[in-house]
Amino acid sequence: MDYDVLVIGAGSAGLSAALTLGRCRRRVLVADGGAPRNAPSGAVHGFLTRDGVRPTKLLALGREQLDPYPTVELRELKVTGIKQVTDGFQATGTTGQGHAWSGTARRVVLATGVEDVLPALPGFREYWGSGVLHCPYCHGYEVRDLPLAIYGRGKAAVNLALLLTNWSSDITVVTDGPGNISAYGRQRLRQLHIGLSQEPIARLVGGPDGLLRCVEFTDGTYLERKALFLHAPQEQRSALATELGARITGKGAVWVDKNSQTSIPGLYAAGDTAPGQQQALLAAAAGCQAAICLNEALTKAQMA
Repeated sequence: MDYDVLVIGAGSAGLSAALTLGRCRRRVLVADGGAPRNAPSGAVHGFLTRDGVRPTKLLALGREQLDPYPTVELRELKVTGIKQVTDGFQATGTTGQGHAWSGTARRVVLATGVEDVLPALPGFREYWGSGVLHCPYCHGYEVRDLPLAIYGRGKAAVNLALLLTNWSSDITVVTDGPGNISAYGRQRLRQLHIGLSQEPIARLVGGPDGLLRCVEFTDGTYLERKALFLHAPQEQRSALATELGARITGKGAVWVDKNSQTSIPGLYAAGDTAPGQQQALLAAAAGCQAAICLNEALTKAQMA
């Protein structure tokens, strides 16, 4: 085998896994397939000792901290295929220079993350990460006490609006058409003085500071807001787990056991790829956990 472990993905989870495996003196290849999910965000928040750091800076620090470990290699590499072979896996892909690549590894860690599927309305993609936000824990403090909008429908929109009351008392739920909100949900919104607008949305309008100015509706009216939160649907950024036949949860995450191993022996997953809450700090912790469990399993297999 070319490597003990192939780590696919070079975000917080992948770099953390590589760091731990490097300290275990494992031969590791980290395949960096491109920008992370949080690249549009101005800063990473809630990451102990790195609160407020830009996402690119956080990853640059992570890559630098792999340098002292001679058994760890990081390459610009897009892995496009994996198959099981005797004693491990064979992977294929394309390098950053466009050359074909193939390699083998005893174990694989998937840390490829997810992609947010944003509404196909003007402004959502343009202001994603600045005026359009996904996580109150990551961004709520920066827009505290400002007028906020919650985009969504049904129970999910109501729950997100209730959560945001910790950060603002001026909140309106916008549903872009019938909101499918139950009578109880409407009652809860009224009790907390949360507005509800079911007008179809034309676009989001923002300013040069990245914050929103308003939500504009198709009838020409508008709602002045400084930020909009939503829980967007997500898709796996890589189909590798599915192509290998790994179990996928009902929410589209790659299922893992308590040791971070998928339903495919030797294939591990960490970070946003796997189920659980999604934050950079939690992804880094999950990468470390996967590496520890993998290393111990690999050690036992070598001694058998």
